[in-house]
Amino acid sequence: MIRPLAVIAGLILLGVGSAMAGYAIVERRNPVTAVTQIFIPSPQQVFAKQNLLVLVEGLDYDYNEKDEEYSTDSRSDVIWAVNLDLGNKRIYQLSIPRDMIATLPSGKQAKINEAQSDGGVKEAKSVIAGWLGIPGFDRYIILRINATQALISAIGGVDVDVKSSDCFRYKTGCTNERLDYDDNWGHLHIHLKEGMQHLNGPQAVGYMRYREDWCSDPCRIMRQQEVLRALTSKLKGDRVNTFLHLGDLLSVFRKNVQTDFSDRELISLAGYYQGIPSSAIVSNQVPYTSDVDLPGYGDSLVPDTAARAHLVAAMLVPQPTPMPSPDALALAAIPASTLRVDVKNGSGVTGAAGRVAALLRKEGFTIAEVGDADRSDYAATEIHEHSNVTFAGAKVREGLPASLRDAAIVSDSTDASPAATATTSSDVTVIVGSDFSKGSPLAQDHS
Repeated sequence: MIRPLAVIAGLILLGVGSAMAGYAIVERRNPVTAVTQIFIPSPQQVFAKQNLLVLVEGLDYDYNEKDEEYSTDSRSDVIWAVNLDLGNKRIYQLSIPRDMIATLPSGKQAKINEAQSDGGVKEAKSVIAGWLGIPGFDRYIILRINATQALISAIGGVDVDVKSSDCFRYKTGCTNERLDYDDNWGHLHIHLKEGMQHLNGPQAVGYMRYREDWCSDPCRIMRQQEVLRALTSKLKGDRVNTFLHLGDLLSVFRKNVQTDFSDRELISLAGYYQGIPSSAIVSNQVPYTSDVDLPGYGDSLVPDTAARAHLVAAMLVPQPTPMPSPDALALAAIPASTLRVDVKNGSGVTGAAGRVAALLRKEGFTIAEVGDADRSDYAATEIHEHSNVTFAGAKVREGLPASLRDAAIVSDSTDASPAATATTSSDVTVIVGSDFSKGSPLAQDHS
């Protein structure tokens, strides 16, 4: 009886596999993507919301008298506030230097990373959310000892452009300096030269932890972000390698990661964000105005509260969700000359608004006003629609460079940005973001 059942089961699997392959061919999709979309629910279904705020912490560690690693009651070595923007399929990662001054529940001032050691992840979530001025975090991820080192080792290392602080800060100070530091007690040995090179797990973590120069923590965070980008690129770009090491990666995750995400939630997010372009991952860090000698803690950082508020608004507050695009026939029926367009520069690139306005004018649109947006740190271009012409925003988006064709379109009813205020009789406001300078021939030709 067992053999006939096995044959039937095999036929069923063959039929399902053929159906999925056929679906992938008809829809012109990668078979893996097709399977994912059939069997794995979307994050919007799983979480029933458009944005997830996640606290990510990497624990500091030390060595006991037996030379064994431990992180009991340890402080946070890495602190990230991450916004998973499900509506726009973007990820925003805001780093918080661990030496920032914060107020703990007891009322005392301390370095913000002490919240984890005092009250665990519950206190860390509360203190960090209050410090940022957000309601709270939906989930948390804690990376235990050697999590990053084990992960990078599991995939065979990463390619990183090693930089000194001068290279990070001044761009022109890349003079083949060396990063040398030895901490025998902490088992930290960093001996790297500037330039692109392949780093194994211990080398990559050493580079991420290096802070023995004038820039200290801010450049340390830049190094963390650089290794994170290299790791993401390796996982996405070399999928065969990732598949071959999948068992090792899962083992690292189980041993070194503590989280309140369920397996179903993680699988849903992994399926949704697979293949996400690097331009959809935005990283930044909270700056500081000065450093002070905080009693009991030594050198501590005073946050730049105005800059922090701007970053929180741009990265952690829910962003406008793009409206669905109409079909080509509906757009073709709208004469470009009947739409008046404001163009405002929020990219930080000098002259970006003027160049986009010139392109739209060439496409036949009527340009109303060209100027600066309310701020210059928009990560992505936005199209704000305030017109009685249906699909006016989509028509304008069609006239933008190919690199901006994914720009979000929002109506006045959901618009919270003062930069999108229309001039008299204006139909659409384009806020040019920093994605204008990433891959746009228009931007590169005039830079």
